[in-house]
Amino acid sequence: MKKRLLSIILAATMVLSMAVVGCGSNGGGSASKEGGKIFHIMAWNEEFKGFFEEYFAEKHDDGEFYVGDAKVKWTIVPNEGGAYQDALDRALLNQENASEEDRVDMFLAEADYIAKYVQSDATTDVTKIGVTDFSNAYKYTVEAASDEKGVVKGVSFQCCPAGVIYRRSIAIDLFGTDDPAEVQSKIDSWDKFDEVAALCKSKGYYMTASDGETFRTFSNNRTEPWVDADGNLVIDSAIQAWMDQSENYTNNEYTIVNDIWGEEKQLQMLDTGKTFAFFGPAWYYNFCMGNAMDTCKGDWALCEGPQSFFWGGTWLLAATGTDNAKEVADTMNTFLNDEDVASKLVSEKQQFVNNQKVNEKFASDPTYGNEFLGGQNDTALFVELAKNIKFQNTSKYDQLCNEGIQQYWREYLKGEVTKEQALDNFRKYIKEKYPNVNTDK
Repeated sequence: MKKRLLSIILAATMVLSMAVVGCGSNGGGSASKEGGKIFHIMAWNEEFKGFFEEYFAEKHDDGEFYVGDAKVKWTIVPNEGGAYQDALDRALLNQENASEEDRVDMFLAEADYIAKYVQSDATTDVTKIGVTDFSNAYKYTVEAASDEKGVVKGVSFQCCPAGVIYRRSIAIDLFGTDDPAEVQSKIDSWDKFDEVAALCKSKGYYMTASDGETFRTFSNNRTEPWVDADGNLVIDSAIQAWMDQSENYTNNEYTIVNDIWGEEKQLQMLDTGKTFAFFGPAWYYNFCMGNAMDTCKGDWALCEGPQSFFWGGTWLLAATGTDNAKEVADTMNTFLNDEDVASKLVSEKQQFVNNQKVNEKFASDPTYGNEFLGGQNDTALFVELAKNIKFQNTSKYDQLCNEGIQQYWREYLKGEVTKEQALDNFRKYIKEKYPNVNTDK
């Protein structure tokens, strides 16, 4: 029922969404202003909100948070099914006539759909409001927030190289060691990864806790975007390789058939869990592995895994028409270049920040280690992995394509439909969401 209702809502707002996407970029739209009393921020979860309130905004006697004289207002809409994008699109389309309370000043975007907003007039040139120093930012984070003319529309406070987060106790049982270098040598190719998956099963473990666990590794290494220049849906060879692997892992019981955010996977993070490998960046174990933090902190380590990839990231984008330009700029400058704040995000929140100078400081510090990872210096590894990040073959269609292929392929893995039906259902889903996309086989 929930998904059916969400589909109706998404269909009803499709015209609005396409209107926002359809705007060309003129480098920033109408001029931004200052002096607003409400600093309105839109996001899909409370991760950045927590950092913002702890390290930047001021809490006043009325219990509210302020930046300068502007009271902060958050609008949080979950990402699932594109719901956040639809709410954001409605707000941005009404920006010119919106009340001060509803006018959007800054909003957050993920890698899966940042291009949709950067390449539109809904976002504005941040260099014109005082954000000009990108010297310590990772290059791809600036490129991702820039339109086709090179106009920078926002910043990211994260860099998101990712790897394999594995359980030390299981590694010892499998290999006789939990040393990251030794474990990496056992899983540094997909063929070796498959061999370890078979070994895991023989010893009563799962290799992964979701059929979608490795999806981002494959999808991040696509050679073509989900939708090509002619508007055709493309199921890239990398996606097909993931489909083959997930089918193999399901048939051999190397994995649990389960959504990557599913309850069964969360249970596998407990001290009683029997799963060896989880895939993710720094934000993943910081924000998504609460069960592991609570019950088996220190029984984890990090290595690169079989293939380099990055996953996600959060960009802060400046909304055209903001009347809090200074507050937007101050927020961006703080989370991009304030070394004290960036250092606290690393040492206190286990983040890998978008500040190369700060990351390199921690990477070269022999006394620094992540308690969750048994004292391993994960920043040192992420500094190396970040060199491999390529922001390529992305499109405004990525979120729903990424979600949809996993959802409908899982129905096949569960035996609910045939392989052909699963792919047909995926194509129908994309056609409903994006009528302009050609989904013919």
